[in-house]
Amino acid sequence: MKIEDYLDSSGHIAIPAGVTLTSYLDQNVAALGETPSYRYLDYEHDRRVIELTWSQLGARLRAVGARLQQVTRPGDRVAILTPQGVDYVVGFFATIQAGNIAVPLFAPELPGHTERLDAVLRDSQPTVVLTTTAAAESVGAFLRKLPRSRRPRMIAVDAVPDSVGATFVPAQLDTDDVAYLQYTSGSTRTPAGVEITHRSACTNVLQMILSVGLDWNIRSVSWLPLFHDMGLLMIMFPALCGGHITLMSPVAFVRRPNRWITELGASDLPTFAAAPNFAFELAAQRGLPAEGQPLDLSNVAGLINGSEPVSMASIEKFHAAFAPYGLRETAVKPSYGMAEATLFVSTIAPDARPSAVYLDREQLGAGHAVEVAPDAPNAVAQVSCGQVARSQWAVIVDPQTEAELPDGQVGEIWLHGDNVGRGYWGREQETELAFRNKLQSRLERGSHAEGSPVGGTWFRTGDLGVYLDGELYITGRIKDMVIVDGRNHYPQDLEATVAEASPAVRSGFVAAFSVPSDAGEKLVVVAERAPGAGRTDPEPVKEAIRAAISRRHTLPVHDIKLVAAGTIPRTTSGKLARRACREEYLAGRI
Repeated sequence: MKIEDYLDSSGHIAIPAGVTLTSYLDQNVAALGETPSYRYLDYEHDRRVIELTWSQLGARLRAVGARLQQVTRPGDRVAILTPQGVDYVVGFFATIQAGNIAVPLFAPELPGHTERLDAVLRDSQPTVVLTTTAAAESVGAFLRKLPRSRRPRMIAVDAVPDSVGATFVPAQLDTDDVAYLQYTSGSTRTPAGVEITHRSACTNVLQMILSVGLDWNIRSVSWLPLFHDMGLLMIMFPALCGGHITLMSPVAFVRRPNRWITELGASDLPTFAAAPNFAFELAAQRGLPAEGQPLDLSNVAGLINGSEPVSMASIEKFHAAFAPYGLRETAVKPSYGMAEATLFVSTIAPDARPSAVYLDREQLGAGHAVEVAPDAPNAVAQVSCGQVARSQWAVIVDPQTEAELPDGQVGEIWLHGDNVGRGYWGREQETELAFRNKLQSRLERGSHAEGSPVGGTWFRTGDLGVYLDGELYITGRIKDMVIVDGRNHYPQDLEATVAEASPAVRSGFVAAFSVPSDAGEKLVVVAERAPGAGRTDPEPVKEAIRAAISRRHTLPVHDIKLVAAGTIPRTTSGKLARRACREEYLAGRI
């Protein structure tokens, strides 16, 4: 298929009736046969390569799909609890082809997240859990703790013989059926399952292809968790577009970032990847090739940087590290997205370099984006997340009046487009509040809602942003704002100041939040100690933090906790869970 086949006469994305996430799997199997589809590098076993050709993938999908059809009814939820690898891919697509709703999750050995797994299983109520023979013991032990009334059947994907596939009958799927439930990472509340339809997912893949300027048959490399929205969308490229993807585990990347870098340059084919900001920082520090190791990154077509606040300093370090190996200065793409939009919302143009503006801190806290010189004492860097994807609209809204705000004014980001999910599974009231909002007024000139249907519904993201010169900047989260003495402070700005205040603080592992007191809200800082700083006297560090916050933000600090690495709660996607940290602090557990 050509891109033009998915565009209407106005150039808007219009998924043809009947097209689903699995529409082209059989075509790919027939056309691509013995060429690679999904490939996993198992670094737990000396980089063992586990690869499925398209023919093998087709056989596995039919077998697992047939087994599911024996024990489920159409529309049943099937939870994917397999470890990272090709079996996860098989389980996900087989579930959809069988007519079920996939719930991409994780095996229970993921540290610190068993409560979340239990909450998601309780919410989605799957009738079947897919896993592997290797993970079956731990998954089975976890499931036996559940009440019998909601204990799902367990099936090991790799234990189903190909011969079972003889009885498989592909389900009749509609483009607007729910394909899967993408559970939010839970950085600000209990995880909720976003209903992602086939139309939403297919639209978002096309939006990413068009926005980043990718070739139709793109090669991908990913270590991202497959239960996370960014990791999940990566495995959709081969299913919809052909080509192939190389997967590895997040642990394999974190232990040796050079593994990801090496795979990016391992082919002459244009290669695309995505990762959160910390990965670029880590790769710049520890991902350089060994002396004499060949590396050519001139094939890298685009590297999405999203999922957490984007740092210009991290991008610059990454480019400085790998430019000598052919990495183009336009390769890294600061981006914005979220699970409720399937994933992707905006990024910079294909030929654009990452850029930042510097805004006045006081004015920004008051809701105005006022540019200042980079060396101004009150300057705050904001990285551009570029332009919103085709056939998607993002407006900046006053959350009180629900009216669109002009460029230069900070407000809540509202989204509209076919890529936006249908709502939250089983949560009608939350769906109504989040997904079914109406703009009370649009700007008469320069409206960012132009082209969207008048009277259409909008998703309110809870994120704060601003437009400057046609580009979108993300400034923070409404619920995370630190409000002291009537002044707004962005937590990530405070956290950056804390990290810079002392080398004993672990950069990127600081949480700033406010707590109630008799005199109003007060600022609390929880900071993890940097490697090697375990025995450092805490008092000089705390004094340095207080002085830095006072000097830069004219704000007193009520309390500072220096804690061991790993203390601050994080979501399954690695984001700081500030509200969870605040709850831990108020409960006296930090």
